[in-house]
Amino acid sequence: MTHYSYTRGFTLIELTVSVGLFALVMMLASGSYVMMIGLNRQAQGMTSGINNLSFVLESMTRSIRSGSVYNCGGLGDCPFGSSSFSFKDEKGVNVSYSLNGSTIQKTSNSVADALTDPSVTVTSLMFYAFGTRPASAGDYEQSRVTIIVSGTVSAGAGKTQSFTVETGAVMRGTDL
Repeated sequence: MTHYSYTRGFTLIELTVSVGLFALVMMLASGSYVMMIGLNRQAQGMTSGINNLSFVLESMTRSIRSGSVYNCGGLGDCPFGSSSFSFKDEKGVNVSYSLNGSTIQKTSNSVADALTDPSVTVTSLMFYAFGTRPASAGDYEQSRVTIIVSGTVSAGAGKTQSFTVETGAVMRGTDL
């Protein structure tokens, strides 16, 4: 006589409970994953805006450093700051930087170009220049410019991060 041994299976209640727990765990995990994707997109947007601003400031300081005949808002030196700055670049072309609305603008050969990305909103652009007069006027100080930029960077849907950046440039050649 042969005896068959039957193994016991799962009941409907056990299957329902295990599938329900699995679904709950997967829902929590997918919610966290979606939230992490959103945070990553915000961080990438902010990084893109900051990289753009960094590139603009580096480009400005490089141009200013190799330029001459500095003029801060039509005043020469501006120890109290000015919102515009002009100079002659290495090719002798008049170049100026200023704030136009919420973007940094470069004007060269009477052509104005917006430099900052739309994700960057500039609220303040100040130039502080020293030693801009020629030696013939009794100024033996090396020309130097300090630039301070403030504003916000968009980090996605209605989220912004504020910033204030300061950089400087010293004329490469002498103005003596």
